[in-house]
Amino acid sequence: MTSPAFAPAAPARGLLALTGDDRAAFLQGLVSNDVRLLSPARALWAALLTAQGKYLQDFFLLQSGETVLIEGEGARLADLKRRLSIYKLRAKIALEDVSASWEVFVGWDGGAAEAFGLREAGQAAPIGAGLVYLDPRRPSLGIRVVTPVGSGSALLSAQGFVSGAWEDWEDRRLAEGVPDGSRDLIPEKSILLENGFDELGGVAWDKGCYIGQELTARTKYRGLIKKRLMPVAIDGDLPPPGTIVTSPDGGEAGEIRSGRGARALAVMRFEALDSHKILTAAGARVTALPPAWLHRPQG
Repeated sequence: MTSPAFAPAAPARGLLALTGDDRAAFLQGLVSNDVRLLSPARALWAALLTAQGKYLQDFFLLQSGETVLIEGEGARLADLKRRLSIYKLRAKIALEDVSASWEVFVGWDGGAAEAFGLREAGQAAPIGAGLVYLDPRRPSLGIRVVTPVGSGSALLSAQGFVSGAWEDWEDRRLAEGVPDGSRDLIPEKSILLENGFDELGGVAWDKGCYIGQELTARTKYRGLIKKRLMPVAIDGDLPPPGTIVTSPDGGEAGEIRSGRGARALAVMRFEALDSHKILTAAGARVTALPPAWLHRPQG
């Protein structure tokens, strides 16, 4: 059996620590998922939106003792802290960037989840002084590990994990069609339901109000989704993010997002897929590969 592999996620990922008596209530009124479900045994994936329901940030939420750890994009962590702090008002909370004292790893293959008894998406368990959890979006993405700096590699090695390459995990993410923050979603423009947040467990429909909730719900119940982020195969040179995918008549069929090698993610229009025409982007042929988990609206 192949040994499970692990790779550090820094500097791509960083961590905020949220403490204080009002930490859960504070988050509950802001983010797209139901923070009442958060516990030391369960991690969540959630997003922060504009009042118009447009994407700002997405992140994982973990509970470590009396602290909520927020794992977000490393390069945009200061922006996330700033945006959350705007809503502090009189809430009894404190928010701190703890990226220098905590580290993040991903682990995959070879029974990575089974090594820690994890079976369900989002399920979490202790590892040393940190936490390990099965990716809340797709269990096939493997585990994520958050530990104090300097301890993660040894803890994973002790469980039989071997050092791997971040690019191998990235290939897995691209094949699954799972977005990676602002590499795939455009802040203040993208909407969650065009980018898999419903099927991937990033939205709770029965939690009540949060910023952007009304327009997110309206989009779902009116069936207004006409395009979706999905994997695409690239035959030719990988087009840069933002490249428009076109049909033979020059019509816009989609737009390339993140990618590597012969695989990328792209926001694709359903009508373009239905035409079964050859699609291209910057001279490369583009073939849409909608994942089995993607639910297309009927009608």
